[in-house]
Amino acid sequence: MAAKKAEQTLADQWRDILALHARTQCELDRALHRHGLCASDFEVLDVLSEQRSDGVCSYRVQEISERIHLSQSALSRLVARLEKDGLVERGMCPEDRRGVRVALTEKGRALHGDVLPVQRAVLTRMLASG
Repeated sequence: MAAKKAEQTLADQWRDILALHARTQCELDRALHRHGLCASDFEVLDVLSEQRSDGVCSYRVQEISERIHLSQSALSRLVARLEKDGLVERGMCPEDRRGVRVALTEKGRALHGDVLPVQRAVLTRMLASG
């Protein structure tokens, strides 16, 4: 009986996490839509805004996909759309000619700076209410 109750509690916790994620994702999409972005767009811009430990401000597509949890094909489509909008630029990896590096453009960096407080405010509100 105790094991079954513990198992149900675990399942309930998992469902609560999923529900919080879904509500937060919807709120992020709603708030960022005013700026022409969705939550996934912002996540890519946010990752690209961070300087890597080696001082470089660009990331390989594979590095981005590991951090934002999109499939390689979904991320490629998203990056292509951001590039079309002038927010990122793609280039070949000097260390591996098969790889592609992605970096923010000045327009992308400016938009990220404008939208960062909006995204953080949504996270603060949603995660505080848990």
